[in-house]
Amino acid sequence: MRQLLLLRHAKSSWDDPDLPDHARPLNARGKRAAAVMAAVMQDLGLAPDIVLVSSARRTLQTLEAMTPLPDSPMIEPLDDLYLATWQRMLDILRTVPETARSVMLIGHNPGMHDLALSLAGAEAMERGGAPGTRRLAGGYPTAALAEFSVPSTWKGLEAGQARLVRFIAPNDLPEMAT
Repeated sequence: MRQLLLLRHAKSSWDDPDLPDHARPLNARGKRAAAVMAAVMQDLGLAPDIVLVSSARRTLQTLEAMTPLPDSPMIEPLDDLYLATWQRMLDILRTVPETARSVMLIGHNPGMHDLALSLAGAEAMERGGAPGTRRLAGGYPTAALAEFSVPSTWKGLEAGQARLVRFIAPNDLPEMAT
């Protein structure tokens, strides 16, 4: 069984309207949320072997705010993940080496939300079940994390083939309430 972690980048800053979208940094709340999510991952024992991250500044800063990650995963920044569709993200996941037990993908909406919904499948989303299923159905906030169990190979990963284990958004955590 493989594990897939889908993390949307943390909240970015819109303070400089002249900055291109790709260059927007995290704001203070985003940095705090990324650190909180790193602690949540550590508490849950989530340790990816590979991290695939969009080349955008805000996704790279999200990853930076979460480091060091346990077990020093291989980190691969990818231009193709910047504002990628869910289909493109799925194609990228299919190229992951089969030796990888756990993969984390850090990207953007709407592709991230669409990928999570697609992997879980419409039937699973209607049934509910996993903690956060209703929350995931309603949206994919910044710095939110979806954990999936993947029974297939990475190469054979298809829509509807993963099981949502949990979905956690920073705003649902007491650490972010202050």
